[in-house]
Amino acid sequence: MKFLKSLFSAEENSKDDSGAAVAQAGNTKSTPRKQDAGPRQKKDVPADFAELSLPPELNRAIIDLGFEHCTPVQKEVLPFALDGKDIIAQAQTGTGKTAAFLISVITYHLENPEIESRAKGTPFALAIAPTRELAMQIAADAESLSRYTDLQIATLVGGIDYERQKRQLQKVVDIVIATPGRLLDFARSNIVDLSRVETLIIDEADRMLSMGFIPDVKSIIRRTPFKDKRQTQLFSATFSEDIKRLASQWTVDPIRITIDPEQVAVESVDQRVYLTSSDQKYNVLYNLLHQDDVNRVIVFANRRDETRNLADRLYRNGINCGLLTGDVPQRKRIATLDKFKSGETRVLVATDVAGRGIHVDDISHVVNYNLPEDPEDYVHRIGRTGRAGNEGISIALACEDDAFMLPAIESLLGKPMTSSPPPAHLLAEPPPYERKAPSHPGTASGKRQPRRRRR
Repeated sequence: MKFLKSLFSAEENSKDDSGAAVAQAGNTKSTPRKQDAGPRQKKDVPADFAELSLPPELNRAIIDLGFEHCTPVQKEVLPFALDGKDIIAQAQTGTGKTAAFLISVITYHLENPEIESRAKGTPFALAIAPTRELAMQIAADAESLSRYTDLQIATLVGGIDYERQKRQLQKVVDIVIATPGRLLDFARSNIVDLSRVETLIIDEADRMLSMGFIPDVKSIIRRTPFKDKRQTQLFSATFSEDIKRLASQWTVDPIRITIDPEQVAVESVDQRVYLTSSDQKYNVLYNLLHQDDVNRVIVFANRRDETRNLADRLYRNGINCGLLTGDVPQRKRIATLDKFKSGETRVLVATDVAGRGIHVDDISHVVNYNLPEDPEDYVHRIGRTGRAGNEGISIALACEDDAFMLPAIESLLGKPMTSSPPPAHLLAEPPPYERKAPSHPGTASGKRQPRRRRR
């Protein structure tokens, strides 16, 4: 459960006199749920959560998981979400937004017992996420927070046994957490019925847009009750004009909340930029991975082919590493992440499919082998380290091909980044390859998987 604990590691912010969360201007008419230390408060419930007067089943889970206090996004979102208000929140990954919307969904279920039973495959809550990894992470969090309830949770993602997921929907299900494509498949086949959804969560809306999922999301939303008959919570790291327009179409008088990028926990990350040539990058990476302070590391590259080639070279140089890209089969991706989380593999080479929604404790280093084209992705990447109160190190290898991206990243961070040549010992030539290239499927040298639309 360590990944959940990391969501609550931010320092407790001061409250105003009423103890209520403060929403953005333009929502002054809305009144958040009254916070008090009602009869359900327990002495060992963290103060932030005791003030929300959550159901005892939820408090027990919070105590078991060792939560200490709310993160800024939870302080802002929870009072209004618990009151049933629509939410439009700008918050980046790693800020605790998943727990914010899950706590509100679970509380609603416990405080509002259903009068009529729902048919099989008819959830009362739906959360849509852009990637399989994020959907599965949300589901794991939901299982942990609802451990003392009777909630039935179904996870619907592509790349995993369709029939097994179908069998889940042939039973009573309360919360469905899904990627758009697989959910739409089940909806069109009348296997899942979204007509009684009372709470709709749209997570990482900007990612949905960039990945081309908005048409699917629109089709899904049309199958839910009209917007004035449901609560909608929309979360996005950025708000383009397209996202703002979509948000206004899907919500009614929403509470608008912004958690500034400066509040994201990157202050615990020591950010370094090494200026190097493209043909020296691998030398620097290889030598970095052999430093004593490197414990567990994610190496990010921009393209799938470069990621596979990089993992292949590291393997041939005697470094066992996991490969995580969109074209690796889902079962292989799950196994790779499990090995990385357990420490069996200490190096993960990944595209931005791992940049959001994956929480692994004790990552000491993040290496940007390529600087991302989108500055937001840089923030997401380095957010994989420096979590749960720990310090982390981010190293970007900037060469003639991508150094021009630095100004945009600096503009987003609001401060300049110190760049320097890498220390001389990091430029040493790696030894000759000691292994043959791997040839099994799903590794860097394996056969290219058939092109599929990601779900």
